[in-house]
Formats: sequence, structure tokens, C-alpha cells
Amino acid sequence: MNKKNIIWSKKTKDRDYTAAASYLSLIYSPSLAKKLVERLRHAPITLFYSKDVFRASELALLGPGNSHVRKVRAKISRGHKVSPILLVRNEQNGKVVIADGYHRMCAVYSIDEDAILPCRII
Repeated sequence: MNKKNIIWSKKTKDRDYTAAASYLSLIYSPSLAKKLVERLRHAPITLFYSKDVFRASELALLGPGNSHVRKVRAKISRGHKVSPILLVRNEQNGKVVIADGYHRMCAVYSIDEDAILPCRII
């Protein structure tokens, strides 16, 4: 599998926003999480290198052996479109919160660490 196999969707799925709301409500108040998701829905697509998003999030990289990463890699190899990553800047601690798309990002990174990720970021 190579980076040419990655087909990015221009649209974010509703379930991605639902997942983002669930995750964000763990680290922010439910009302703030709802507002953040609404802002994400209207945020334009911005492109970032996957390695830069990893550095900014300070999360651990899940390898291709992770079951969720493996599923995303299989979808990519079958030519399925990959949804944009949803990001929230946390300026208080200088990090980026991956609201949704962590496994997608890990899968893409495992294919090409220099891959460009379409992201919605607020």
C-alpha cells in the first residue's frame, strides 16, 4: 500500500461529529463540547502533515497492528474515502485535541508519515 491509495472525502460524516461530541464532552463541559462541534461543522478544510498533527497532539502512535488502525488501512486499500480529521486547538496547554480521526490518522501515518491530512480545525 502506498500514499496514492489514500482517497480523502471532501465531506465529514455526521457520525464523525457525533464521535467528536462524545469525546469532547469528556474533556470539556457538554455545552462547550456542543459549541465546539458546531464550529467544527463550519470550519474549512485545512491541510497539515500527519507528523505535525502527531507532534502537536502529543499522542502515542498506534501501529498497523492495532485493530482499529488495521480496519482503516483495509478500507483505504479497498479504495474507500477517508473522512477529514477533526481538531481543536487547546491554547491553554499548547496542544491540539484530536476530536475525531485518531485511528484514521494513525492508519495514514503508517502508510506515509509525510501524508497531508485534510482537517477541520478550530
